[in-house]
Amino acid sequence: MRKTKIVCTIGPASESPEMIEKLCLAGMNVARLNFSHGSHEEHKRRIDTIREVSNRLRLPIAVLLDTKGPEFRIRTFEGGKVSLKAGDRFTFRSGNGVGNQECVYVNFEGLAKDVKPGDHILVCNGLMDFVVREIAGDDVVCETLTDGVLSDRKSMNFPGKVMSTEYLSEQDKADILFGIENEVDFIACSFVSKADDLRAVREFLSEHGSPDIELIAKIENQPGIDNIEEICELCSGIMIGRGDMGVEIAPEKLPAVQKSLITKCRLLGKRVITATEMLESMINSPRPTRAEVSDVANAVYDGTSAVMLSGETAAGKYPEQTVKMMASIAEATEASIHYDKRFHNYSFEMKNTVDCISHAVCGMAIDVHAKAIAVCSLSGITVRMVSRFRCPVDIIGITTNEKSYRRLSLSWGVTPVLCETFDSTDVLFYFAQKTTTDIMKLEKGDNIVVTGGMINGLSGNTNLIKIVTV
Repeated sequence: MRKTKIVCTIGPASESPEMIEKLCLAGMNVARLNFSHGSHEEHKRRIDTIREVSNRLRLPIAVLLDTKGPEFRIRTFEGGKVSLKAGDRFTFRSGNGVGNQECVYVNFEGLAKDVKPGDHILVCNGLMDFVVREIAGDDVVCETLTDGVLSDRKSMNFPGKVMSTEYLSEQDKADILFGIENEVDFIACSFVSKADDLRAVREFLSEHGSPDIELIAKIENQPGIDNIEEICELCSGIMIGRGDMGVEIAPEKLPAVQKSLITKCRLLGKRVITATEMLESMINSPRPTRAEVSDVANAVYDGTSAVMLSGETAAGKYPEQTVKMMASIAEATEASIHYDKRFHNYSFEMKNTVDCISHAVCGMAIDVHAKAIAVCSLSGITVRMVSRFRCPVDIIGITTNEKSYRRLSLSWGVTPVLCETFDSTDVLFYFAQKTTTDIMKLEKGDNIVVTGGMINGLSGNTNLIKIVTV
């Protein structure tokens, strides 16, 4: 079974019931809805379609709502654009107005308070670079460092800076409320720089009666990288947004940052989605470039929980072929990795009973050459803790909670199973054994390691391990 999960962005090219079914069968585990585009009505139709197809196919497909996040943009110009040369003076100004050859307005307040002389301002995904020379009231006077054209409403980046604007915009609040109403499984929070950003989202969810929606922190800038440990305390996983990250930090540093983030989050038991331009050429081509294949494989080697497709499935010509290609690359790469050696070489800090049991389960499964690990967990936490050790043995995650069932579809190496509540450990473990045997097509003499403690609907009481021979 493929262990690395696949996140697909649903858009005009993939929103039909027929195409969503094809994506599910090709290997999609999580459907991403990008709220930078589309209306609530469009996204509602997509969610309904995903749920209908998922239920009909009996496949747990989670829905991830990706917020627009704080947006920093220039406003418009007379004539729509201006041409600038290196060395030109150019001013950025907060407020409303139309720009010209010498200045442009920006769509947020406080720019002059957030930057200082020597800071860089990047526009057009980093194609235009400006260095701040002076602050004059609300004006930020810069020197242009690159030749180029500035056109209306281009995005702005501020490398290394945490801007003082409020994290949750009114649009994000409205989108999150929509997500609550439609019971999305994950909310991906864009441009997370610090723990307080997630705290604001968590408080908003609690105020509206949905404190249990899981948060994915999108790490897209240097402050987010620097604060990764405090951020991980408030989320169930991260997304490595390599697009904006590649603008904010030097591109040559991206591979090392990706490896570091994946390792840190995995050791903390947090999911990691590696995103952006993974099979970008397949938007228009039925085959990927060799570099793209290597990029996907490298993320799998790093131990990412999932790889993500954006425009490839949202607007590309070959969404189904792209998912099949992603799945085949992941499977081929996983087959070359010695996960048992990695497990024994890693050093893990055990902080509680769940840590100790989940680690022991993986060690026992390797030692007895088990064909599967069956984890019974109400909340799914124990399943995620077993998953983080990247054990070579397939994991069957058994839960009575439908939300946990869908959310486990994002956990590395896990096949989720939804079951009824049992009133005894013996009956629960028998169900786990039978279900795992059926799913894995096990034969007489095969070993299964079963763990759990999910009795009487209690969460967090995993305290049992049993080796079962078919």
